Formats: sequence, structure tokens, C-alpha cells
Amino acid sequence: MTTTNGLGSSKPGAGGWYPPEWPERIRALANGELTPVAPRPAATVLLLRDGPDGPAIHMLRRRASMAFAGGAYAYPGGAVDPRDERSVGWAGPSPAEWADRLGIEDEAAAQAVVCAAVRETFEEAGVLLAGPSAQALVSDTTDDTWEADRAALVARELSFADFLARRDLVLRSDLLGAWARWITPEFEPRRYDTWFFVAALPAGQRTRNASTEADRTVWIRPAEAAAGFDRGELLMMPPTITALRELQPYGSAGEALAAAGTRDLAPVLARAELHGDEIVLSWPGHDEFTRRIAWGASS
Repeated sequence: MTTTNGLGSSKPGAGGWYPPEWPERIRALANGELTPVAPRPAATVLLLRDGPDGPAIHMLRRRASMAFAGGAYAYPGGAVDPRDERSVGWAGPSPAEWADRLGIEDEAAAQAVVCAAVRETFEEAGVLLAGPSAQALVSDTTDDTWEADRAALVARELSFADFLARRDLVLRSDLLGAWARWITPEFEPRRYDTWFFVAALPAGQRTRNASTEADRTVWIRPAEAAAGFDRGELLMMPPTITALRELQPYGSAGEALAAAGTRDLAPVLARAELHGDEIVLSWPGHDEFTRRIAWGASS
């Protein structure tokens, strides 16, 4: 399930389209007529590979038929499966260390977020951040048996823990770097508390469009993708374009991973304020997405 987070502008270019139901939902929230739903924990992965002109990032385009943000570019990701908390083969920083890094009090819940990041990357891109030991990685996930397991994971017929166990693999949490955290606005009916991670494409593995929610996948340099957004050619949500802008200074996947350790993971949550006949939508710390919406405005 590729996550977009329902986080505002999804028309190319900053300050573009917003869901037409937002003004009424925002007003209902302000009047105490709408109770926010609790956000589900989720994870998404900024998968990078090095090239002659610097790192490229793997992106998926959501099918135009999707009810929300159809046609938007995003990254592999999705919600935590409750079974992601089960005991799992593990290498790298411990769940306790991840709990501290992610700001999650419960170790099992932190493990589940990391498992979701690795599981969803395999489900949607066919890339597996796991190996037979703490020093080794799977190099090929393309034969029919891998595809059968991937499909079983997607269908929730197989838990991620059982998948790793049957193949004698350990999750390589050392290959992930925590990058950011965004929470869907309180006025959205489906909400996610999403941790963004960076990771490098393992040697020998290759991506493919394995998601039923995407009609296209691309490897593209962050600067090129951001320029496409700015020209109004590529549809993206605020966390998507923000990540692209933040990745541009790094000359390799390794540099980005090294920088992840010092990233601020304070959650970004949209704020909606009523000013007379206007709604002012803002994302603290991200002024380019501030939007003023008149009551009754349409996309």
C-alpha cells in the first residue's frame, strides 16, 4: 500500500489542488462536530541507487483511478501489519535502539515500524533488505518462489516473520536510516503516522513495479524530480517533494544514509486555522505548502 498521507496539495506545483471536502471537514473539526481518528503507524522508504550524476531515487506513480491523489508520485510504503510485532530474525540496531531513535516508547511497536518499512519495500518494489546473516544480503528476488511469497505477503496470507523464518533470513535494520516523520491532518478520515526511511538498493537486486496501486515506476535524480514538480509536470504530496529537496545536497546514497542519523524526527502535522471566510492551511516548518482556501472554493 503506497502511502501518500493525505497531506495537502497534490496538484503539481506548490499550493495546488486540495480535496474538495477539506473545507467542510475543517470547519466541522473547528466546531467540535468531527472527532479525529487515531492515525495508523506506517512506514515508507526512499530507496536510492548511485549513478554517474549522483544518487537516483525510486518512485511510484499512483494509478489515476485511486480515490485520493490519483496520479501522484510517491515512495514504496504502507501501514504496519499487527503481525510485524512478532519475533523476527534481526540484525543491526535493536528494536530498543530504534524505539529511542523513532521516539516510540514500546520496543515492539518500533520493531513493527521497521518491519513495515522492509516488508512494504519488498511488496511494492521487489527489493528485500534482508540476508542470511548480519554481514550478507539477498542478491536476487526475481524467481517464481520469491514472487509467490511476495504475493502471499500482500494478501496477508503470510506474515513477514514467517516469511523470513522459512527462508532463514534476518532483517537488516542497519541498512535503514530514519529520515522524517509526517502525520496525516486531523480532519482526514484515514490517517497515518508515517516514518520515512532512506536505504540503498542492495547489489544484485533490481526494482520492479510490484504494486497494484501504481501504474509506473521510475528511477530519477531528486533534483530532476523536484524540477518536474516545480514545472507543474509531476504530481506530489508535501512529504514527497520535501524529501526530494532534502536529498539534493547528497552526492551518494551512503552520504544520505550517514546524514540520516542526525535528522530531526519531530512529526510534521498540518495545521488548519479559520480566519473569517478563509481557511489557512500550513505545515509548520514548510512554508511552501501554506494555502489559503475560501469557503466554497473548488479545485
